Amino acid sequence: MESAASFVLLLSIVLCAHGSGARDMTEKHWTESTNTNQVKKQVDDNHPSILRLHSMDVHIKHDNNVHDKQDNDAHRGIHTEHVHAYPSSNMDHMDPSLFVFFRMEDLKAGKKMVIYFPHWDLSKSPKFLPREKADDIPFSSRELTNILQLFSFSRGSPQAEVMEDSLRQCEFKPIEGEIKICATSLESMLDFVSSILGLKSQIKVLATTHLTSKSNTLVQNYTVLAAPKEISATNLVACHRLSYPYAVFHCHSTESKIRVFKVLLAGEDGAKVYAVAVCHTDTTQWSRNHVSFRMLGTEPGLPVCHFFQADHFVWISSPTS
Repeated sequence: MESAASFVLLLSIVLCAHGSGARDMTEKHWTESTNTNQVKKQVDDNHPSILRLHSMDVHIKHDNNVHDKQDNDAHRGIHTEHVHAYPSSNMDHMDPSLFVFFRMEDLKAGKKMVIYFPHWDLSKSPKFLPREKADDIPFSSRELTNILQLFSFSRGSPQAEVMEDSLRQCEFKPIEGEIKICATSLESMLDFVSSILGLKSQIKVLATTHLTSKSNTLVQNYTVLAAPKEISATNLVACHRLSYPYAVFHCHSTESKIRVFKVLLAGEDGAKVYAVAVCHTDTTQWSRNHVSFRMLGTEPGLPVCHFFQADHFVWISSPTS
């Protein structure tokens, strides 16, 4: 019972971390937002529960490594194999959201890295639906036309493109040794986490924290300010937010060894971030075309590390004493 109570407490922390009223879409709001006569009125700055791309709200400010562009998909999952990446000779033209990967030997005080750290207003992120509502909504690329009609998005709109991308990502087969789910409700996420970590373990949630006021500089040089702190964990589940009209998280766990770190970083503009980073020590089963290998100039089998954005998080477990 004590473990269950701790789990509920962790749940409360997660809800607060993603803004108060994490299930703002009450039954009344849901009825209104799915009514075809009402939904168009919801897609504006004052109704953030309906999908907005972050590119609608902010432009990327850059250093010499990245060109000005709008970010079309700030929430791509780390393990997608279809993410478009350019050869290293064309680094100036790369999708800035790919600047999250690094080598394990880079985890040292004084190291400088170009990192993508969006500082979104998480209170405007789509909220979870209750499971009974989420389960009533189709969630398949085969049903995309019906889903778009439900939310009143046109087939060629930016929202439709990222929704299709999210659905297809959820339909990718897991790599060997990986267990994955796309959680369309908070309840389904917690069921998955508890099935992997177990309620008899001490469970913690780790998330990247922005320590300074909001900055529009999404990609810049960051310096590691202190020796990274490794977090002891017997098992973990990583959850990545996907772009969708309501909260959907791609959560996965793998049999291969993963190391977890908290890293204190300072950007050139003065921004400070206490970031979660994970290092996959064995990437033997990863596709040779995985974007991280192109970014780092490495190959399958070698360690790959990456930072987590603030709206992605890691659940970890450790043995009870």
